[in-house]
Amino acid sequence: MDQPTPHPAPPGPESGTVVCARCGATSPEGAPPTWTCSVENGTRQYFCDACARANIRAIEGRLDSSWW
Repeated sequence: MDQPTPHPAPPGPESGTVVCARCGATSPEGAPPTWTCSVENGTRQYFCDACARANIRAIEGRLDSSWW
């Protein structure tokens, strides 16, 4: 009861820079809230807002990014 609650590490790469897995756009301060995160084959991938918007149906259908 007196022990602090452990908090998980923040998502994203340790360097802080996040790269869109589709178009290569970068965000130096981590993934903005408008970006989408997907775990495919055990690997976390980020997609920028433009790529996410263009492929929203495939994302909602849970298709791997290799299909779109």
